[in-house]
Amino acid sequence: MFASDTPQYYGTVSRVLHWLMAVLFAFMLFTAAAWTYNEEYLSLMAYHKSVGFVLMVLVVLRLVWALWQRGKRPRSHVGAHIGHGVLYVLMLAVPAVALLHQYGAAGQDLEVFGVQVMTAAPERIQWMTKLGGWHGELAWALFALAGGHILFAVIHQIRGEKLINRMAGPRSDVSPAPSDASKTADK
Repeated sequence: MFASDTPQYYGTVSRVLHWLMAVLFAFMLFTAAAWTYNEEYLSLMAYHKSVGFVLMVLVVLRLVWALWQRGKRPRSHVGAHIGHGVLYVLMLAVPAVALLHQYGAAGQDLEVFGVQVMTAAPERIQWMTKLGGWHGELAWALFALAGGHILFAVIHQIRGEKLINRMAGPRSDVSPAPSDASKTADK
């Protein structure tokens, strides 16, 4: 099992967290864009909140894993470190302000896939709802930064640096399993 990162490649845990979060962020972008341009899609709000909560948990897990793997991971340039740092700040800030808004709005408990995880405040808390109003702006900034992340990864790949292989490509440090034919030939 190649769960841990190496100086050449990200391990299985990092890869699964990265790509699972990428898919979930794409869903979040779709739902936000859908109801921004067509209010008929507001029915997606419950799923948006549930997936957002799951993403918040995954971000914390990914951050803990990244810190644990810090000395083992592939090296990055200073610009990449700064970009990833801002991504993590936004990935934490976006759901945090959403939770503040949800709590401070009063009367709306937070349910995640039908399970209540947070009770709303008994009365409206103005500063929380005002701060929560930044959720959308921060989220759009996060999506723009994620787009830049993708763009820079592609640019580096085109330049021949093969950075995408670190997160998506086959690991050359993994020996292929012997085929059945070679097992019988050894006998």
